[in-house]
Amino acid sequence: MEHVATDPSPAPPLLSAELESRSSASAVDLDGTRVAYWSYEPVRETPATRTILVIHGFRGDHHGLLRVVDQLPEMRLVMPDLPGFGSSGAFTSGGHSVKGYGRFIKDFMSALGLGPDTVLLGHSFGSIVTSHFVADNPGAVAELILINPIAAPALEGPKGLMTKAAVLYYEAAARLPRRLGNALLRNQLIVRVMSETMAKTKDPVVRQFVHAQHSAYFSAFADRDSLLEAFKASVSSNVAEVAPRLALPVLLVAGEKDEIATLPDQHKLLPLLPDGTLEVIPGVGHLIHYETPEPAAGFIRRFLKDHAA
Repeated sequence: MEHVATDPSPAPPLLSAELESRSSASAVDLDGTRVAYWSYEPVRETPATRTILVIHGFRGDHHGLLRVVDQLPEMRLVMPDLPGFGSSGAFTSGGHSVKGYGRFIKDFMSALGLGPDTVLLGHSFGSIVTSHFVADNPGAVAELILINPIAAPALEGPKGLMTKAAVLYYEAAARLPRRLGNALLRNQLIVRVMSETMAKTKDPVVRQFVHAQHSAYFSAFADRDSLLEAFKASVSSNVAEVAPRLALPVLLVAGEKDEIATLPDQHKLLPLLPDGTLEVIPGVGHLIHYETPEPAAGFIRRFLKDHAA
């Protein structure tokens, strides 16, 4: 396994001391794949307390959503590292496809006893995985929350050329000798350019936090082949494909300046949903989970209150 260490983590000046006291780390074996996950208990359980299963984005791991978790102290959150990322192993059989990750969610929920009252949350690539899972498994969860949802085909439109260039990058890295391929994929200059491009905040403390997170965790993947498979999955599917089949309340949390999941695409996605709500956070792009966790958590809290059983 071509893994890089993810601990110790960079100094988290934007996370509360309370967050660590809420957390516990565990692992579960699913069909031969060791899956690491973290649980965050509510500080105080209230009638509003819900269990939220969180699915992170491509090349991320559970660390990416921690600022949002920190803003939801009354909720119980379960956050796995997706197979092939973070501290989880790659799938031992089957590809790292959208359907493969959908099967993982089903097996993971079964292993942990997460029932149909569970709330499912996906960020970026996680929005694709979770929406397709919900479409294929109606009734499996109660509500669906999508942050920076991938609402349109990545290989089409103005961003299509950049996406195709990224495909070539991942394919080249997979074909090079292992040491060179890994060096290309984990090149800190490339990671920093990506981070600088996506970050929209002018706050120097937040920008430093974003760059430190990407530097520490963006290169934590199991191997080049599974990474390439997951990347191809991330650019070959989108939420709009299954939107009409999402027969449950869906919250979209979009960034005004998102260049990956653009705001016009979110407005096109919304009417495709049988029961959709769109909330837009101004001044932020594809990094809502890092840059604007407070309004994101506020929208989540209000959405769940509005759709309480």
